[in-house]
Amino acid sequence: MISAFNFARMPQVIFGPGKSSELPRLIRKFGSRVLVVTGDASYKSLSWDRFQDGLKTSGIEHSHITLKGEPSPEFVDDAVAQFAPMNLDVVVAWGGGSVIDAGKAISAMLMRKEPVAEYLETVGTKTLPDGSKKPFIAVPTTAGTGSEATKNAVLSRIGRNGFKKSLRHDNFVPDIALVDPELMLHCPAAVTAACGMDAFTQLLEAYVSSAASPMTDALAWSGIEAIARSLVPACSDGAGDAQVRADMAYAALMSGIVLANAGLGVVHGLASPIGGYAIIPHGVVCGTLMAPAVAVTIQRLSEAHGPGHPALKKYARVGALLAGTEETGTLRDCRMLVEHLEALTEQLAIPTLNRYGFSESDIPNLLAGAENKNNPIALNSEDISLILQQRLS
Repeated sequence: MISAFNFARMPQVIFGPGKSSELPRLIRKFGSRVLVVTGDASYKSLSWDRFQDGLKTSGIEHSHITLKGEPSPEFVDDAVAQFAPMNLDVVVAWGGGSVIDAGKAISAMLMRKEPVAEYLETVGTKTLPDGSKKPFIAVPTTAGTGSEATKNAVLSRIGRNGFKKSLRHDNFVPDIALVDPELMLHCPAAVTAACGMDAFTQLLEAYVSSAASPMTDALAWSGIEAIARSLVPACSDGAGDAQVRADMAYAALMSGIVLANAGLGVVHGLASPIGGYAIIPHGVVCGTLMAPAVAVTIQRLSEAHGPGHPALKKYARVGALLAGTEETGTLRDCRMLVEHLEALTEQLAIPTLNRYGFSESDIPNLLAGAENKNNPIALNSEDISLILQQRLS
């Protein structure tokens, strides 16, 4: 019997190679004044030049702001102060997950013209936003966060007392997600690897989540199949293959949809304090912690419930898929999954945490901000400490 579930609203999804050429027409549906948010390098391409030409042909007035690194509350506040007087019709974010989060937050705060930090979860002092925003179009140029399909924008303030928190409302889901795999063809291997491991982590954590549903399971599994086919090729000899990039773009999109509906696990529960503590790519955090987090979770599940637990069966299914074998036994296939994740972390050269200045002395502070979120079993501080220790050297 299919269990009851809720499913959040999604953006209109336009997916396929070359679809970015439709962007000027889509902007025109909302008006003639647009703010385009990009990374400091993601827009430097032939596709961007064509987009610029399309804006001129369509009679669209555009302003452009670039983001370097991850968005801070101050970046959003400055953008709102600069562009609010222009009476914009629509905001477009063309870039990776950080750019999309920045554009998402700007589109929301243009309606309020107040400091965005006041509305961040667990940081702000004001009630949640009312959901009003400027129309927003997300155009991802990396395959990772799935922010083109989510309702939250993650903002960071880096430092010992820093944070990485969300501005969140159901209405903040982009109006349109325009996903063109051709925009990802020249993404560097290291960025592709980190982003791909982020998408993989989101898919797997949502698949085994305590809040998973039959619908999120179906979408997560289809994304995991795409990851299994194309993550390694996208970081190596298949980087220029449009179908490989389409697989990764699809997987990232699915990861955003399922995380918005099933939640995530302990890896993302650690990503917030780690990302607020030091400048480290979110995908690196996910990629470096994924294998030990899965190993500890599987161990605690098997000790508490035996091999019959539904999450263990799901882990086993993924292990068999990645190994290219038939399912041979739940715990055996779970071990194959951990081994495959460890090998993948090594093969993709995902850095350890100490590369970004972390040491064992930082563990207590990281534990203080860690969350289990929707992990299939609650982990204690010793479990989470073990996960961190394994990726500190």
